[in-house]
Amino acid sequence: MCGRFAFYSPAEAVAALFDVRGVPELEPRYNVAPTQPIAAGREAESGRREFAMLRWGLIPSWAKDPSIGNRMINARLETVADKPSFRAAFRQRRCIIFADGFYEWRKEEQGKTPYFISLASGEPFAFAGLWEAWTDRGTGESLHTATILTTEAHEFLAGLHDRMPVVLTPEGANRWLGGDATLLEDLSAGRMGFRAWPVSRRVNAAANEGPDLIEPGGAELGG
Repeated sequence: MCGRFAFYSPAEAVAALFDVRGVPELEPRYNVAPTQPIAAGREAESGRREFAMLRWGLIPSWAKDPSIGNRMINARLETVADKPSFRAAFRQRRCIIFADGFYEWRKEEQGKTPYFISLASGEPFAFAGLWEAWTDRGTGESLHTATILTTEAHEFLAGLHDRMPVVLTPEGANRWLGGDATLLEDLSAGRMGFRAWPVSRRVNAAANEGPDLIEPGGAELGG
């Protein structure tokens, strides 16, 4: 699964890598949590790729209670095309969610240790995502929300968790946003190199922020 991640790269780097217009300079985030705003790219009506801030936790358009979104922060790649909560967005409302790394927790004798995972290159990347528009029938307020797709863990990360977010290369992002519904397993950056290292348990509290959250607290995974 993916329950926390970080995004701190400069706007121009993300815009150039994923060809997204209108990416603003955002405050660096090192502990993005569910229900918070997340930075994304999606196809606009003009046919160009636009920037959007979406609330993390997808609320289906038919939902009566928006709290359902709190349980829909992730969607399984293997079943997303068929699940009632996600299948319409899978067909029509895909997005990419910008990140520099994500967290997973490994069970150890002294408890669960958080690990920060990034590309070995240090470059920003994108998660495969879906977005949805939900309107409050009472107030007319509209919310744009999103979920992150997950898949089986990359071999390097399997010791941390059996699932991981679908990490896209720029080419994979083009295919994903273009509506590619075949060979979905190939969209995951399985051949890309990853790094992972233990970090402070301060990341467990969503209120904690700052670059110190990703500072190594021990040896790298596999090192």
